Amino acid sequence: MAPPRYELPAIVPVGRFVYQSPTFVLAIEAVKVYSTGCNFDLTWMLCRTDQEDRKWAELNAVFHRPAPQVRDGGMSAESVLLLGVQLPDGTKASSSSLAMYAPKSMDQEPDGPVFDYRPRGGNGREDDMSANGEVWQWPLPPAGDLRLVAQWTDMGMPESSIVLDGAQLRNAAAGARKYWPEDTQ
Repeated sequence: MAPPRYELPAIVPVGRFVYQSPTFVLAIEAVKVYSTGCNFDLTWMLCRTDQEDRKWAELNAVFHRPAPQVRDGGMSAESVLLLGVQLPDGTKASSSSLAMYAPKSMDQEPDGPVFDYRPRGGNGREDDMSANGEVWQWPLPPAGDLRLVAQWTDMGMPESSIVLDGAQLRNAAAGARKYWPEDTQ
């Protein structure tokens, strides 16, 4: 389940912090809205304080860890960025849920909402680290409060959330444009 391949999304600017401390921030920059779902563009940064080089190197390894659905014996819920969504009707979906990755035919839709985190990359320097990623949500959210939740214990981020307007995102889907008429694809 992914964004439509031949579609230009509508962009809904967000520019809000999900979490902000003196040393760590997680923000949603924008939402790319497609005809079938949304991509939330995330960015995060960690600033170095008084960590010794060894501790900073350990934080770097955690900071650039792969997505939570990757099986790794050294991975724990505290050491990865956990992301989730609560829809207006109370339904929840999480980036750490493996249910959506169960084997299915490629032409079969998932049973419930998809909230799929995909890291895009990052970098680290002597005094800070930054990274970004996206979360694909399918289907489009219904009208009402859409609560995005994040937690990253090893980065000092407790469970934090922001509320977005599901109707605004759903309505923005009308602005998504096909690259070509469907009969030419």
